[in-house]
Amino acid sequence: MDSLAFDSVLDLCQNQHRRIVLGTLAEEQRPLTFDDLTKAVLTHNHQTPLAETSEDVLTEVRLSLYHVHLPKLASAGLITYDPEIELVEPTAQFDQVQPTLSTILDADPELDTPMTL
Repeated sequence: MDSLAFDSVLDLCQNQHRRIVLGTLAEEQRPLTFDDLTKAVLTHNHQTPLAETSEDVLTEVRLSLYHVHLPKLASAGLITYDPEIELVEPTAQFDQVQPTLSTILDADPELDTPMTL
């Protein structure tokens, strides 16, 4: 598969939840669980620890990841997502676009804090 065009990578990075997911996967360099990625989005987008997050916000983030953001990243070929075991893995395509992703993610002031899980 050809590497994604720069415009396609930019399009995928338009949403902050997807930038956080991609940045977390790039930093961790390993498969992550759905819960890991939910925690990363809450930490970076809402500046709230998981334990202090309201049930409504948690549900909203989980639903948006499950129904919108992870499927979009999977259809672009950057991740594989197994909803049965809730595991997200970066693909070879992800590795190919990582330099472009890094440039985009480095420019996001919201992602200044390290993404530790």
